[in-house]
Parts: sequence; C-alpha cells; structure tokens
Amino acid sequence: MTGVPASAAGGTGAKRVPAPKGKLGAAAVNQASLWNIANILTMVRLVLVPAFVVLLFQDGGFDPAWRAWAWAAFAVAMITDVFDGHLARTYNLVTDFGKIADPIADKAIMAAGLISLSSLGDLPWWVTGVILFREIGITLMRFWVIRLEVIPASRGGKAKTLAQGVAVGMYVLALTGPLATLRFWVMALAVVLTVLTGLDYVRDAVLIRRRGIVARRAAAEAPRHGESGEVRDGDSGDSGESDEAGESAAAESTR
Repeated sequence: MTGVPASAAGGTGAKRVPAPKGKLGAAAVNQASLWNIANILTMVRLVLVPAFVVLLFQDGGFDPAWRAWAWAAFAVAMITDVFDGHLARTYNLVTDFGKIADPIADKAIMAAGLISLSSLGDLPWWVTGVILFREIGITLMRFWVIRLEVIPASRGGKAKTLAQGVAVGMYVLALTGPLATLRFWVMALAVVLTVLTGLDYVRDAVLIRRRGIVARRAAAEAPRHGESGEVRDGDSGDSGESDEAGESAAAESTR
C-alpha cells in the first residue's frame, strides 16, 4: 500500500505538496491508507458481483422484478467504477490494493453480467467470448509492456466501457418491443468498439516493445564504443555526426 507522502507528514527537507482544497481533500490526504473512500468503493463493487448474480438468477432468472433489482446492483457497480479511480487520483489515495483490486473488480462485474446473460440464453456465447477474450488479452498485454511503458486508457477504450455497461444493463432488464431492438444495436456497437480498441492497444504495445528493443541495443553497444580507445581531437566531429545518424536511424525504426 502507498502510505501518506513524506511531504504531507511534515518531514524535514521534504518538498511540500499542496493538499487538495476543501475538507474532503484534506481528510483524504491524511488517510491515504487501505481504508479510504476510493478503496471502499472498489470493495463495494467486488461485493456487488455475487449479489448481482444471485439477484439475476432468482426464480429461474426470468422474473422482471428480480431482474430490475439485479440491474440496480449492476448500475451501482458501474457507477462506483467511475468514481473510485477519479477520487484516488484527485485526492492522492492511490494504494497497491487499489492498483490490483480496481481492474479485477471492473473485469469481474462485466464478466459476471456477460456469462450470466449467455447462461440464460439472452446473449449469444460468441459475444461473451469476443468481449472477454479482448479484456483478458489486453490486460495481459499491458503487463507484457509495463516495464517499458504504461499504456493509458484511450478515449475509444472509455467509450467501449460505456457501451458495454449500457448494453449489458439493457439486457439485464426484461425489455420488450422497440427497447429490446435498441439493446441489440447497443450491444453491436459495444462489440465493434471492443474489437477496434483492442486492435489499437495491440498496435501501441508492439510499438512500445520495438522502442524498448532499440533502446536496449543502443545501451548494449555504448560500452563497446567506449572500449575502442581514446578519441583523437580531430575525430570528435565525425563521432558526433555518427551518433546523430544512429539516433536518427533508431527514431525511424520505431515509427
């Protein structure tokens, strides 16, 4: 877990970081521990996953009233997903627990909804398979390149998450008529965004790996040039031009 920063604790010689304004901000900075509001919201979302599944499958899974309660649990879980990350970043409440639990909670509630709906026959299994394959694959790929660079969430990724949440929520409700038709198209949009953003993340990960390979090769060759002997004064200009050419070639190879 990330504790209170040294500057906030008033340590000597530490650079003071201005605390967020307001009573909530001051209280949050003073308690950047496991039991802060961001982590509590994440824990609530984790608890809502089994509660959502139980509510959805009551009376065989087709009772409109129970499905409405299940939708409420799903909606609360999705709303907490919006606020916990924002609070953690705004009020310096980022902890190791939150870094691990938040993405797990996000994937768990969405996977629970998709698998439950497919089990009830409301959603084709291939839709569930495509979305879960993308989510798990991108998560693993983020870990693959995390030592080199963190892949941030793109606008397309955020739109994908919103479309998935709305679509699953509409399928949880016992809708009929035009609304039932509308949810089909919302889910279709969610699947398209899922695939397109997944491909975009794959492209970013490949570029990051290429840049990492180029950087490692340059670092490995640097000592070799140093061992070749002292550089004469007359050769210093040529050496500089050579280094600039190498850097230009490395930059081109990463595009």
